[in-house]
Amino acid sequence: MTPSRLLTHGMLLVGVLLFFLPVWLVFAASTQDASALSRGEISILPRLEGFGIYWQVLTGTGAGAQQGAVWRMLGVSFAMALAIAGGKLVVSVLAAYAVAFFRFPLRLVCFWVIFLTLMLPVEVRIMPTFELVADFGLIDSFGGLVLPLVASATATLLYRQTFLLLPDELVEAARMDGAGPLRFLRDMALPLSATNTAALFVILFVYGWNQYLWPLIAVTDTNLQTIMVGIVRMIGTEGQTYWNRVMATAMLALVPPVLVVLVMQRWFVKGLAEGST
Repeated sequence: MTPSRLLTHGMLLVGVLLFFLPVWLVFAASTQDASALSRGEISILPRLEGFGIYWQVLTGTGAGAQQGAVWRMLGVSFAMALAIAGGKLVVSVLAAYAVAFFRFPLRLVCFWVIFLTLMLPVEVRIMPTFELVADFGLIDSFGGLVLPLVASATATLLYRQTFLLLPDELVEAARMDGAGPLRFLRDMALPLSATNTAALFVILFVYGWNQYLWPLIAVTDTNLQTIMVGIVRMIGTEGQTYWNRVMATAMLALVPPVLVVLVMQRWFVKGLAEGST
Protein backbone atom coordinates (compact mmCIF):
# COMPACT_ATOMS: atom_id res chain seq x y z
CA MET A 1 0.00 0.00 0.00
CA THR A 2 1.41 3.39 -1.00
CA PRO A 3 1.96 6.10 1.64
CA SER A 4 -0.75 8.31 0.12
CA ARG A 5 -3.32 5.51 0.22
CA LEU A 6 -2.25 4.60 3.76
CA LEU A 7 -2.75 8.24 4.82
CA THR A 8 -6.18 8.30 3.15
CA HIS A 9 -7.31 5.14 4.91
CA GLY A 10 -5.92 6.41 8.21
CA MET A 11 -7.87 9.66 7.93
CA LEU A 12 -11.00 7.69 7.00
CA LEU A 13 -10.56 5.47 10.06
CA VAL A 14 -10.14 8.52 12.32
CA GLY A 15 -13.33 10.02 10.86
CA VAL A 16 -15.25 6.81 11.45
CA LEU A 17 -14.07 6.65 15.06
CA LEU A 18 -14.97 10.28 15.70
CA PHE A 19 -18.51 9.65 14.47
CA PHE A 20 -18.98 6.18 15.94
CA LEU A 21 -17.55 6.53 19.44
CA PRO A 22 -20.13 9.05 20.73
CA VAL A 23 -22.95 6.88 19.38
CA TRP A 24 -21.42 3.81 21.03
CA LEU A 25 -21.14 5.66 24.36
CA VAL A 26 -24.81 6.64 24.15
CA PHE A 27 -25.73 3.01 23.42
CA ALA A 28 -23.61 1.70 26.30
CA ALA A 29 -24.98 4.34 28.68
CA SER A 30 -28.57 3.42 27.82
CA THR A 31 -28.07 -0.04 29.36
CA GLN A 32 -26.63 1.21 32.64
CA ASP A 33 -28.16 2.34 35.90
CA ALA A 34 -29.63 5.86 35.93
CA SER A 35 -28.01 6.76 39.25
CA ALA A 36 -24.58 5.69 38.01
CA LEU A 37 -25.00 7.86 34.93
CA SER A 38 -25.95 10.84 37.11
CA ARG A 39 -22.64 10.40 38.93
CA GLY A 40 -20.75 10.25 35.64
CA GLU A 41 -19.80 6.59 36.02
CA ILE A 42 -20.21 5.47 32.43
CA SER A 43 -18.80 2.16 31.27
CA ILE A 44 -17.89 1.78 27.61
CA LEU A 45 -19.33 -1.74 27.64
CA PRO A 46 -23.12 -2.26 27.57
CA ARG A 47 -24.75 -4.37 30.26
CA LEU A 48 -26.98 -7.20 29.08
CA GLU A 49 -29.37 -6.84 32.01
CA GLY A 50 -30.00 -3.23 31.04
CA PHE A 51 -31.48 -3.90 27.60
CA GLY A 52 -34.95 -4.06 29.12
CA ILE A 53 -34.92 -0.25 29.21
CA TYR A 54 -35.71 -0.20 25.49
CA TRP A 55 -38.99 -2.04 26.03
CA GLN A 56 -39.84 0.25 28.95
CA VAL A 57 -39.13 3.33 26.84
CA LEU A 58 -41.16 2.10 23.88
CA THR A 59 -44.17 1.18 26.01
CA GLY A 60 -43.94 4.07 28.50
CA THR A 61 -43.51 1.89 31.57
CA GLY A 62 -41.04 1.89 34.44
CA ALA A 63 -39.52 4.70 36.48
CA GLY A 64 -39.37 8.08 34.78
CA ALA A 65 -42.10 7.35 32.24
CA GLN A 66 -43.85 10.72 32.63
CA GLN A 67 -43.42 11.61 28.93
CA GLY A 68 -45.39 8.56 27.78
CA ALA A 69 -44.68 5.82 25.25
CA VAL A 70 -41.89 6.55 22.81
CA TRP A 71 -43.45 4.42 20.05
CA ARG A 72 -46.13 7.10 19.65
CA MET A 73 -43.51 9.85 19.36
CA LEU A 74 -41.63 7.80 16.77
CA GLY A 75 -44.84 7.31 14.79
CA VAL A 76 -45.66 11.04 14.86
CA SER A 77 -42.12 11.97 13.81
CA PHE A 78 -42.09 9.38 11.02
CA ALA A 79 -45.45 10.53 9.66
CA MET A 80 -44.39 14.17 9.90
CA ALA A 81 -41.03 13.59 8.19
CA LEU A 82 -42.71 11.55 5.44
CA ALA A 83 -45.38 14.20 4.87
CA ILE A 84 -42.83 17.02 4.85
CA ALA A 85 -40.55 15.21 2.40
CA GLY A 86 -43.43 14.26 0.10
CA GLY A 87 -45.00 17.71 0.29
CA LYS A 88 -41.71 19.46 -0.43
CA LEU A 89 -41.10 17.25 -3.46
CA VAL A 90 -44.57 17.88 -4.91
CA VAL A 91 -44.48 21.65 -4.35
CA SER A 92 -40.89 21.96 -5.58
CA VAL A 93 -41.48 19.90 -8.73
CA LEU A 94 -44.50 21.95 -9.75
CA ALA A 95 -42.85 25.28 -8.94
CA ALA A 96 -39.62 24.38 -10.76
CA TYR A 97 -41.51 22.99 -13.76
CA ALA A 98 -43.53 26.20 -14.07
CA VAL A 99 -40.45 28.41 -13.84
CA ALA A 100 -38.40 26.29 -16.25
CA PHE A 101 -40.91 25.60 -19.04
CA PHE A 102 -43.71 28.17 -18.90
CA ARG A 103 -43.52 31.75 -20.06
CA PHE A 104 -45.65 34.11 -17.99
CA PRO A 105 -45.30 37.68 -16.66
CA LEU A 106 -42.90 38.16 -13.75
CA ARG A 107 -41.60 34.62 -14.12
CA LEU A 108 -38.06 35.55 -13.09
CA VAL A 109 -39.38 37.72 -10.27
CA CYS A 110 -41.23 34.71 -8.88
CA PHE A 111 -38.08 32.63 -9.15
CA TRP A 112 -35.96 35.19 -7.30
CA VAL A 113 -38.59 35.59 -4.59
CA ILE A 114 -38.40 31.82 -4.04
CA PHE A 115 -34.61 32.03 -4.04
CA LEU A 116 -34.56 34.88 -1.50
CA THR A 117 -36.46 32.78 1.03
CA LEU A 118 -33.21 30.83 1.46
CA MET A 119 -31.90 33.87 3.32
CA LEU A 120 -34.63 33.62 5.96
CA PRO A 121 -34.27 30.66 8.32
CA VAL A 122 -37.25 29.23 10.18
CA GLU A 123 -36.22 31.01 13.40
CA VAL A 124 -36.57 34.45 11.77
CA ARG A 125 -40.12 33.87 10.49
CA ILE A 126 -41.34 31.70 13.34
CA MET A 127 -43.76 34.24 14.85
CA PRO A 128 -45.48 35.28 11.57
CA THR A 129 -45.76 31.59 10.67
CA PHE A 130 -47.29 30.81 14.06
CA GLU A 131 -49.82 33.64 13.71
CA LEU A 132 -50.77 32.45 10.22
CA VAL A 133 -51.24 28.86 11.37
CA ALA A 134 -53.24 30.03 14.39
CA ASP A 135 -55.52 32.12 12.15
CA PHE A 136 -56.28 28.98 10.13
CA GLY A 137 -57.03 27.04 13.32
CA LEU A 138 -54.25 24.51 12.74
CA ILE A 139 -52.51 24.77 16.11
CA ASP A 140 -52.36 21.37 17.84
CA SER A 141 -53.05 19.51 14.60
CA PHE A 142 -51.00 17.34 12.28
CA GLY A 143 -51.65 19.78 9.44
CA GLY A 144 -50.18 22.56 11.53
CA LEU A 145 -47.05 20.48 12.04
CA VAL A 146 -46.53 19.79 8.35
CA LEU A 147 -47.97 22.56 6.16
CA PRO A 148 -45.64 25.43 7.19
CA LEU A 149 -42.63 23.25 6.31
CA VAL A 150 -43.64 21.84 2.91
CA ALA A 151 -42.15 24.65 0.81
CA SER A 152 -38.48 24.25 -0.12
CA ALA A 153 -36.51 26.81 -2.09
CA THR A 154 -33.50 24.48 -2.22
CA ALA A 155 -35.44 21.63 -3.81
CA THR A 156 -37.07 24.07 -6.25
CA LEU A 157 -33.65 25.33 -7.33
CA LEU A 158 -32.30 21.81 -7.81
CA TYR A 159 -35.32 20.69 -9.84
CA ARG A 160 -35.16 23.84 -11.96
CA GLN A 161 -31.53 23.17 -12.82
CA THR A 162 -32.38 19.55 -13.67
CA PHE A 163 -35.27 20.57 -15.93
CA LEU A 164 -33.14 23.19 -17.70
CA LEU A 165 -30.65 20.45 -18.62
CA LEU A 166 -33.30 18.58 -20.60
CA PRO A 167 -32.57 19.04 -24.34
CA ASP A 168 -34.89 21.29 -26.33
CA GLU A 169 -35.25 18.51 -28.91
CA LEU A 170 -36.91 16.33 -26.28
CA VAL A 171 -39.42 19.03 -25.49
CA GLU A 172 -40.16 19.64 -29.18
CA ALA A 173 -40.55 15.92 -29.87
CA ALA A 174 -43.02 15.58 -27.01
CA ARG A 175 -44.97 18.58 -28.28
CA MET A 176 -45.11 17.14 -31.80
CA ASP A 177 -46.41 13.85 -30.40
CA GLY A 178 -49.26 15.73 -28.77
CA ALA A 179 -48.02 15.47 -25.20
CA GLY A 180 -49.40 18.21 -22.98
CA PRO A 181 -47.53 19.82 -20.09
CA LEU A 182 -48.74 17.37 -17.46
CA ARG A 183 -48.01 14.35 -19.63
CA PHE A 184 -44.52 15.62 -20.40
CA LEU A 185 -43.93 16.15 -16.70
CA ARG A 186 -45.19 12.67 -15.84
CA ASP A 187 -43.63 10.68 -18.68
CA MET A 188 -40.42 12.60 -19.36
CA ALA A 189 -39.30 15.12 -16.76
CA LEU A 190 -39.97 13.10 -13.61
CA PRO A 191 -38.44 9.77 -14.82
CA LEU A 192 -35.32 11.60 -16.00
CA SER A 193 -34.92 13.22 -12.57
CA ALA A 194 -35.71 10.10 -10.54
CA THR A 195 -32.26 9.78 -8.97
CA ASN A 196 -32.28 13.45 -7.94
CA THR A 197 -35.72 12.89 -6.44
CA ALA A 198 -34.42 9.95 -4.39
CA ALA A 199 -31.47 11.98 -3.08
CA LEU A 200 -33.74 14.90 -2.22
CA PHE A 201 -36.22 12.62 -0.48
CA VAL A 202 -33.53 11.30 1.86
CA ILE A 203 -32.28 14.80 2.66
CA LEU A 204 -35.77 16.19 3.20
CA PHE A 205 -36.85 13.21 5.30
CA VAL A 206 -33.91 13.72 7.66
CA TYR A 207 -34.69 17.45 7.71
CA GLY A 208 -38.28 16.76 8.73
CA TRP A 209 -37.25 14.14 11.27
CA ASN A 210 -34.86 16.54 13.03
CA GLN A 211 -37.37 19.38 13.39
CA TYR A 212 -37.53 20.64 16.95
CA LEU A 213 -38.40 24.34 17.19
CA TRP A 214 -41.60 24.33 15.13
CA PRO A 215 -43.15 21.20 16.74
CA LEU A 216 -42.27 22.65 20.15
CA ILE A 217 -44.21 25.83 19.41
CA ALA A 218 -47.06 24.54 17.27
CA VAL A 219 -48.12 21.54 19.36
CA THR A 220 -49.04 21.16 23.02
CA ASP A 221 -51.05 17.95 22.64
CA THR A 222 -48.96 15.06 23.96
CA ASN A 223 -50.48 12.77 21.33
CA LEU A 224 -48.71 14.86 18.65
CA GLN A 225 -45.38 15.15 20.45
CA THR A 226 -42.40 14.37 18.23
CA ILE A 227 -39.39 12.35 19.29
CA MET A 228 -37.04 15.36 19.33
CA VAL A 229 -39.33 17.33 21.63
CA GLY A 230 -39.82 14.23 23.78
CA ILE A 231 -36.08 13.78 24.32
CA VAL A 232 -35.63 17.38 25.44
CA ARG A 233 -38.60 17.16 27.79
CA MET A 234 -37.17 14.01 29.33
CA ILE A 235 -34.06 16.00 30.19
CA GLY A 236 -35.93 19.08 31.32
CA THR A 237 -38.40 17.45 33.68
CA GLU A 238 -38.38 18.51 37.31
CA GLY A 239 -36.58 16.23 39.71
CA GLN A 240 -34.35 13.35 38.68
CA THR A 241 -33.41 12.89 35.04
CA TYR A 242 -33.41 9.23 34.05
CA TRP A 243 -30.44 9.38 31.72
CA ASN A 244 -30.69 5.75 30.70
CA ARG A 245 -34.19 6.46 29.32
CA VAL A 246 -32.89 9.56 27.55
CA MET A 247 -30.02 7.63 25.97
CA ALA A 248 -32.29 4.74 24.94
CA THR A 249 -34.76 7.16 23.36
CA ALA A 250 -31.92 8.87 21.49
CA MET A 251 -30.78 5.51 20.11
CA LEU A 252 -34.32 4.67 19.00
CA ALA A 253 -34.56 8.08 17.33
CA LEU A 254 -31.58 7.13 15.15
CA VAL A 255 -33.24 4.03 13.71
CA PRO A 256 -35.83 5.42 11.20
CA PRO A 257 -33.55 7.93 9.40
CA VAL A 258 -30.72 5.40 9.28
CA LEU A 259 -33.07 2.82 7.75
CA VAL A 260 -34.27 5.32 5.15
CA VAL A 261 -30.68 6.13 4.18
CA LEU A 262 -29.73 2.45 3.98
CA VAL A 263 -32.78 1.49 1.91
CA MET A 264 -32.24 4.36 -0.55
CA GLN A 265 -28.45 4.43 -0.40
CA ARG A 266 -27.87 3.44 -4.03
CA TRP A 267 -30.26 6.06 -5.42
CA PHE A 268 -29.06 8.63 -2.89
CA VAL A 269 -25.40 8.34 -3.92
CA LYS A 270 -26.28 8.21 -7.61
CA GLY A 271 -28.47 11.30 -7.29
CA LEU A 272 -25.72 13.25 -5.54
CA ALA A 273 -23.18 12.17 -8.15
CA GLU A 274 -25.43 13.19 -11.04
CA GLY A 275 -26.31 16.44 -9.35
CA SER A 276 -22.63 17.39 -9.05
CA THR A 277 -21.83 16.83 -12.74
